[in-house]
Amino acid sequence: MPTNDHTSLSELIITLQTSLSILHKQDIQTAATILGQYVHTPTNTPIHLGDDCAAIPDGEGYLLLAAEGLWPQLVTQDPWFAGWCAIMVNISDIAAMGGTPIAVVDALWSKSVAASTPLWQGMQAAAQAYNVPIVGGHTNCHSPYDGLAVAILGRAQRLITSFDAQPGDDLVMVVNMAGSYYGDYPFWNAATTAEPAVLQQQLGLLPKLAEGGLCHAGKDISMGGLAGTLLMLTEASGCGATLNLDWVPRPADVAWDKWLTSFPSFGFLLTVPSEKLAQVQALFRPYGLTCEAIGQVTAGSQVIFQQGGEQELFWDLSCPLTGFGKG
Repeated sequence: MPTNDHTSLSELIITLQTSLSILHKQDIQTAATILGQYVHTPTNTPIHLGDDCAAIPDGEGYLLLAAEGLWPQLVTQDPWFAGWCAIMVNISDIAAMGGTPIAVVDALWSKSVAASTPLWQGMQAAAQAYNVPIVGGHTNCHSPYDGLAVAILGRAQRLITSFDAQPGDDLVMVVNMAGSYYGDYPFWNAATTAEPAVLQQQLGLLPKLAEGGLCHAGKDISMGGLAGTLLMLTEASGCGATLNLDWVPRPADVAWDKWLTSFPSFGFLLTVPSEKLAQVQALFRPYGLTCEAIGQVTAGSQVIFQQGGEQELFWDLSCPLTGFGKG
């Protein structure tokens, strides 16, 4: 049966399997090979690697630490937006772990002071919108290239991790559909023109989700989109999944291959016990967010896509994607 945009399910699967935004996640295997699945703090506390943030036990909770490097093409072509995204994607990682951001630092390289200005303006605009300060970093305005990376510190009382999805859980997508694509980029923008108070309210729901024990696992929908994030989540938890495209929220007139590999400015993939689905939906929906069950976590290693009564194997995680998994 054809998909809504006249592409068969098997053709869509092939397109996704060869998408660079998904295949480039295999670069993470280099870190998994060198570091392994765990590291230990100086006090010998184990930290499980491969999540959206490193969760470092601290008192009665956790410090969360993460970093993102920006796509060089974006930094060169749209530096203001690159600056904005550098802050936003890090904040999303903290929220995905059930945390609250504390502060960010940046490492910026530019060919001149003038070239650095729009990067700074974008970062500062996002820092103010999300109320997360930039507190330091590295700046070089005499570089032969333009580049940007940002690291973030946050805190959580209770974690949402990528490692605890359970067979039988509902796969749940939470997304802000009140947006539009930003130029030609695979970025669904529901952030840059939103009211700061709304952005902060929406992100503040994730710690409530964690502290209420309403989900087993989750990740933010990152570069690689819903399809790539689903693979990373199931790989981390050592399980499979069935994703039903008939249930996936999607903007009108957007092709499946584009939507499934897009980065939404507010988007999370959760695994939720069926009996708690109504509570999770009641948490997000009053804030203008779409929250829908889109499939189910399964035993095994296969990620299956369904649509219109048909189903196709998308990925068998016996062939790793990132190399980080439950172990």
